[in-house]
Formats: sequence, C-alpha cells, structure tokens
Amino acid sequence: MSAHRPCRVCGAHLGRSLVDLGLSPLANAYVPADRANRGETFHPLHAFVCDACFLVQLEAFETPEAIFSDYAYFSGFSAGWLAHAEAYVAAMQARFGLGPESKVVEVASNDGYLLQYVVARGIPALGVEPAANVAVAARARGVPTEVAFFGAETARRLHAAGHAADLMAANNVLAHVPDLHDFVAGFAILLKREGVATFEFPHLLRMIEQRQFDTIYHEHFSYLSLGVVIDVLRQHGLRVFDVEEWPTHGGSLRVFACREDAGHAPTEALERVVLTERAARLFEPAGYAGFGRAVADIKCAALRFLIAEREAGRTVCAYGAAAKGNTFLNYCGIGPELVRAVADRSPHKQGMLLPGSRIPVVAPEALLALRPDCVLILPWNLRDEIAGEMAAIRAWGGRFFTAIPHLAEF
Repeated sequence: MSAHRPCRVCGAHLGRSLVDLGLSPLANAYVPADRANRGETFHPLHAFVCDACFLVQLEAFETPEAIFSDYAYFSGFSAGWLAHAEAYVAAMQARFGLGPESKVVEVASNDGYLLQYVVARGIPALGVEPAANVAVAARARGVPTEVAFFGAETARRLHAAGHAADLMAANNVLAHVPDLHDFVAGFAILLKREGVATFEFPHLLRMIEQRQFDTIYHEHFSYLSLGVVIDVLRQHGLRVFDVEEWPTHGGSLRVFACREDAGHAPTEALERVVLTERAARLFEPAGYAGFGRAVADIKCAALRFLIAEREAGRTVCAYGAAAKGNTFLNYCGIGPELVRAVADRSPHKQGMLLPGSRIPVVAPEALLALRPDCVLILPWNLRDEIAGEMAAIRAWGGRFFTAIPHLAEF
C-alpha cells in the first residue's frame, strides 16, 4: 500500500482502518472453465475511514474501464429488484408529473431493467451504461442506451444533444465511482432547473450495524452515509431535499436532490436520518471501532460450520454467484472442498468458476440434481426469494443458511 492514501472527497490522509479483508480478485471477474489453469490478479481489499469527512473507502487498484466495460452483472435476473424498479417508476411519475414531454435519464442503466417501465408508460428515456455487452440487452428491451461513463464531459455532450432531464436515476452506482466530484458534476449539468436526481445506495449505517462486510469489494470504491452524500452534492450546487429508507441490499437510502435554487421543499425524513447517523456516531472515529473484530468472528463461525458438515459427510452447496458472495468466500478461504457448487439464474455466469475460490457456477436445476444437505445463500438480502424458488430442497431434509450478520438457519 502507498504511504500516502488521499481521501477521494476531501484529500485528507487515510490512516484509520475499518477492516482488512486481505487479498482478493475483482468480485465480478468470473473465470471461464477453459482458463481454469491460468492465474488471477489479487488486490488488497482494505477499507479505510477518512477522519476528516468520514467517507469509508477503498484505494482504487483498477480503473473503471477495466472493471465495467465488459460486465457480468445483469440487473434483470432478480424478480425482487425488477418489482422495486417498476414501483419506483410509478412513484416518480405520480410525484413529479412525468409524461410524454418529460425526459428520464438513468445513469448506469444496466440491461434496461428500470427504464423499460419508463418506456412502457410513454415517457422518453435514455440510459447511460458503460458496459457495451449489457447495453445490448437494454436496447433489445427497447431502451435507448448510450455506451459511456458518466461525468461532466458526458453530461455536456448529452445536454447539447437535447437530453436535459426532468428526472435522473442513479441506482447503486455512486459507490462504484472513483471520481465522485466529476460524476456528481454531471448531474448538475444535465438536470433541468426543477429537475430531480435520485441516488440509491446501500446505507453505511446498516453495513456497520449488520456487519455486512461482504458488500466491500473493489467495484465499490465508497461506502456512503447520508451526511457524506449531502456534503458532496452541495459542493456541486445540488441540494438534498428528501430521503427514503428501503430494505434493498440489506438497507439502502434513496436520496432526492435538485439544484440549489429549485423549489423542492425539504422533508422531515431528511433531518430524521441525519440525526440517526449522528446517534450511531458515524461522524466520529468511535462509530467504526470493533467492526474488524466482528468480521473475523463471522469468518471463524462459517469455517467451523462448513468443516463440521464436511466431516459429517454432508454436501454443502451455495446459491447466488453474487459479488458479495465472492468477497465472503475469498476472505474466509472457502473453496470447492467445502462448497461443492454455487447456483445462479444468470446464464452469463453458468459454466464459469467464481473468481479466487474457483467454485463452479451451475444452473439452479443442476444444484437440485446434486441433492445438497445444506445450501448457503450468499446474497442474504434475497434469501426469502431464493429459498422460495429452491423450496424442493426441503423435501429431502435440505437446510438453508446465511452467514451474515451471523450464521443462521431459516
């Protein structure tokens, strides 16, 4: 690690460790079976807290171009997330009066999972997505998509092309951006005078409370509180006027922002969440003490369980070839000797090997054929949805577990 680690928001030196997860490959760098005998690049996965502005962050070891230009994550394979997106579109249309004369722009629009519902309502839409392979899927859904990384330059080009926005959506992307200032500046450029930008991101408060260390991976450069987001947006002439708390991704915030001089009035929810963060001491070092020790305890409990299952002759598989699962498996040192296979609905991942752990990814039907005694659900935020889909496993006495915030059968 470099001797001087500057904070990506304020430039102060990063000296306070939140948790050191060792060395890990990129969480979405799945390994094709025919490259099983090739090496992988591992980077330090060490989260720091800025003592000046309290942004939790990783050092950037790979460029966004290396991570996101050809991406393995497709949002449209989760029924729960699609329902969340459809409900968002309905709520935004009702609240802000969106119609045929409006323009909705989504940044990091992925496979069109959200904008398909905008298009279906007859509202003009544009997706901005850096991964060309994912943009193809969006266009197949009828969603116009620009292949580009979003920032001030892209925003100026889109504004000049007539894409000034009444609503901009940015779901689970703010954490993926190494240059937060350039990214946020783009919203200030592209928003209309009374336009609204919404940002959804996993809430740092919930990550700390629930020990969600597996949401830390190289693709997530930052781990965000409302207080930090308010400050960053303010530096670019944007004002947060509302916030909603959602259960998605283990506990997320949806932040509503507008231009400083726009007419949107602040809500009581805004003050309530800020006070909650202050009560949790997120703006002082004490709020982060003990997290690393708790994470090590989770690792030890998971390994004790998996070793006991192996010694008893029982078969353990996993479900969900998600990035968070890859952080968990690599930090714990779990491989195919303890977890035989992992199932995933995405055909883009089936037949691949998980990065680092090299556990094979199979279709859910193939997992059922293995008749596992135990299934470890890695995306714990989707555990009920997954357990419902795989309920047949219970017919032979199979059990479902999650490991975070502690090992639990359900």
